[in-house]
Amino acid sequence: MHEKLEQVRPADIEKRSFEIITEELRQKGKVLTPGTEPIVKRCIHTSADFDYADNLVFSQGAVEKALEALRQGAPVVTDTQMGKAGINKRKLAQYGSQVYCFMLDEDVAGMAAERGCTRACASMDKAAEMGLNGIFAIGNAPTALVRLCELIEAGKLKPKLIIAVPVGFVNVVQAKEMILDLKDVPCIVARGRKGGSNIAACICNALLYMMEE
Repeated sequence: MHEKLEQVRPADIEKRSFEIITEELRQKGKVLTPGTEPIVKRCIHTSADFDYADNLVFSQGAVEKALEALRQGAPVVTDTQMGKAGINKRKLAQYGSQVYCFMLDEDVAGMAAERGCTRACASMDKAAEMGLNGIFAIGNAPTALVRLCELIEAGKLKPKLIIAVPVGFVNVVQAKEMILDLKDVPCIVARGRKGGSNIAACICNALLYMMEE
């Protein structure tokens, strides 16, 4: 016999999911840093992975600085079309902002071929050339994080926030640690191998939803 399914109205599914997440965190004895709870819980909701309660690292004041940047219309730059698709562009537009992804741009492809680097790396150069000192939501390419560090150190870019959550095995862990080592750059980092474009997008959305509270 199959266990009887809990009857939940469609409109209540997300609410019920967050109630379950909150209860399981309590059972695990996990105490989240005040102000970060909505972000951590939304990452768990997106992935069904409670490791984010331990893996997500927030620099001092990162959430507050990110919310202020969004209120001021800071642009969002992502390293994948999937990340761009997942971000709530309607809510971004309410604050005069928009999301950019340059991965399919012909000039970025040409720049990458000429320099012998990844398109993600070249995308960060394009963002710097356009003066997009906003929120960088990186969920796939550690090379984007490495290039961000180089641009910041060269004084060519000053992000309002870096969301460093690439997923994978090659240079992923090291690139995330490079972001954590930056001085005076707010960041939210998923330490270790886990992450993804869906996590990058959900962190952006969590911040946007927090602005309504």
